[in-house]
Amino acid sequence: MTVKPATFPGAGALRETGKLFALGLDTTRAVFRRPFQVREFIQQCWFIASVTILPTALVSIPFGAVIALQLGSLTRQIGAQSFTGAASVLAIIQQASPIVTALLIAGAGGSAICADLGSRKIRDEIDAMEVLGVSPIQRLVVPRVLASMLISLLLNGMVSVVGVLGGYFFNVILQGGTPGAYLASFSALAQLPDLWISEIKAVIFGFLAGIVAAYRGLNPGSGPKGVGDAVNQSVVITFLLLFFVNFVLTTLYLQLVPAKGM
Repeated sequence: MTVKPATFPGAGALRETGKLFALGLDTTRAVFRRPFQVREFIQQCWFIASVTILPTALVSIPFGAVIALQLGSLTRQIGAQSFTGAASVLAIIQQASPIVTALLIAGAGGSAICADLGSRKIRDEIDAMEVLGVSPIQRLVVPRVLASMLISLLLNGMVSVVGVLGGYFFNVILQGGTPGAYLASFSALAQLPDLWISEIKAVIFGFLAGIVAAYRGLNPGSGPKGVGDAVNQSVVITFLLLFFVNFVLTTLYLQLVPAKGM
């Protein structure tokens, strides 16, 4: 008589979470091993940048404009127009910029990574590499994850600049804001840690997007349909993780870093 192991609701999800965490640890350790796949890393950086830079630039303009217009209307209602610049810029840099960057990295770059690894898996290329003694994590996963982190960091800076300029333009032109007050409030309340937390978020979000895409790509279902399902799952899981991690990082930052006063 065979005794089946005890199961409980959510055991499958917990097991998958553990495997994802284990892949993250293995990838982190593999970063420091040699040889490092420099050519693969450069190719992945170029690919991710090529599929995300234009959508990111186009999305950052209306994103910054919407935040500036909304906050401009709100501050006008309560008689605090002089704080429009600070509120808009801080919201864009701390929250909107890393989130927009990560969503596009996961949606465009992450889905492509998952599809590539998934197709390799169903063609038994991953198994063949393991038979030959080649680590798929060091050869395929590490360059893709590092590329996601680097491009996410760079695109976050671009989104911050474009979003701030777009918010400035729409606030001053459409809402009749004062350019001097917009810039003065920003310089009075913004501080260097606001930029650091934005860049830290971008790196962490890029790591999550790359790891989730690699994990689902290395563990697809059978056939092309399984790869397609894995791509969809990787995007959804990444989005959920991004918003949760963003909440945790924002809470820690607001608790640990004192705000700058006027």
